[in-house]
Amino acid sequence: MINLKNEALNVVINEHGAELTSVKDVESHLEYMWQADPAFWNRHAPVLFPIVGRLHDDTYNYDGHEYHMTQHGFARDQDFQVAAQTDTSVTFTLTDNADTHKLYPFAFKLDIMFSLQGRHLSVEYRVTNPSSKAVYFAIGGHPGFNLPLGDKQGTFSDYTVAVSPAQIYPSLQLDGPFSDTEHPTTLNFEKPLALKHSLFANDAKILDLQQQPTTLTVTSDLNEHGIALTLQNADYVGIWSPSPKQAPFVCLEPWWGIADSVTADGQLQHKFGIHELHPQEMFNADYAIEFF
Repeated sequence: MINLKNEALNVVINEHGAELTSVKDVESHLEYMWQADPAFWNRHAPVLFPIVGRLHDDTYNYDGHEYHMTQHGFARDQDFQVAAQTDTSVTFTLTDNADTHKLYPFAFKLDIMFSLQGRHLSVEYRVTNPSSKAVYFAIGGHPGFNLPLGDKQGTFSDYTVAVSPAQIYPSLQLDGPFSDTEHPTTLNFEKPLALKHSLFANDAKILDLQQQPTTLTVTSDLNEHGIALTLQNADYVGIWSPSPKQAPFVCLEPWWGIADSVTADGQLQHKFGIHELHPQEMFNADYAIEFF
């Protein structure tokens, strides 16, 4: 486990999966991150790579070969190396290896940088293609946040999600676990959305951000605590809590990629939302979380 600490927050990140597992207020010891109770969801904030969401039959084809990969890819279950570390920052690195080649026939280097400044934790993804052929990938975050926050005041349904800019967003619905690209819809965030478990009866609410800068803020009128997720160039953001479990947390998920479309043909290079990285190129994505 890696610890980052400043005058405001104490952060813990697991080398296994480069997974953020704890963010606590230094003075009050308030825990912001979901603590992976397996009765609801046994993860904290997994890294989604090299796919986001699910593939049809957990299978894709590339260059005449069939490969199997489960939901959200393999990075969350790999051991990362610590490439650099200070009191308030750390860089984790994962490179392709014999295990990943069985699932994903590409050379890659994935760097994940965490940096703590004040009450903000920034997370940066950097994907490098060291090879002579194109790499196809998606990447995303899946951080879960305790609700309620504070002295356990209120319940999940006492919280709202506000989105800035406050507007009507294009949205994709999920048909089962797959993206329904044939029937796009909208989500109205001109006013904050009141959280309730029934919102997630059909899985995550997905905003199509089209890479515009966006901030999502989760707060309650019952106390002063909350979190704010700021995105600069994400393709999508998902809002999720496992329904109908009445789980006491919400996930705000920045995605650069998305689940297979309902009509996917199984070819990786045709996959909806896939990113293509040319030889020797680098892809950068980032988000920041304010804990207050």
